[in-house]
Amino acid sequence: MQRASSVVANTVCRQILRKHQLAAAPAPRPCDVFINHRGVDTKRNVAGLLYHDLLGIGIRPFLDSKSMKPGDKLFDKIDVAIRECKVGVAVFSPMYCDSYFCLHELALMVESKKKVVPIFCDVKPSELRVKTGDGSRSPEDLERFRSALEEAKLTVGLTFDTLTGDWPEFLANATDVVIKNLIEVEE
Repeated sequence: MQRASSVVANTVCRQILRKHQLAAAPAPRPCDVFINHRGVDTKRNVAGLLYHDLLGIGIRPFLDSKSMKPGDKLFDKIDVAIRECKVGVAVFSPMYCDSYFCLHELALMVESKKKVVPIFCDVKPSELRVKTGDGSRSPEDLERFRSALEEAKLTVGLTFDTLTGDWPEFLANATDVVIKNLIEVEE
């Protein structure tokens, strides 16, 4: 009896797999907005809320924790998303410049000539600096990062204090700014 049910289960599994292979999913559409952020500072608040707000109105945002799955190669998936997006949002935070990934993503957005919307979250633009102390970054990367950071600091952005700011107002404003920039890029 147990063997018969095992055979049935295997048959059902094979049928499901064949069905999925025959109906191969279409290639995923590129994202509209790439959200660049330092996860420890903003993933559970500013970046995460913006992702869900944009998704809720039909815009395709890219947020690493929501748009990637185990097994995806970081640079492959992220670099493609940046190159294919229409607008980038850089959520700057106190620990942003400590992250190689954040700075790499920002530099790639700037080098790809993407429209970048800066959000200065709990940090002033003047406080953002590329750190050079540990020698883990090549001179070429340091120059790329500095250049991209300076360009972003000279771009009009949004500022938000997570302790005293009005969250619904900020989120509505950030979403509106992203939509306006998407429309501008589309035109």
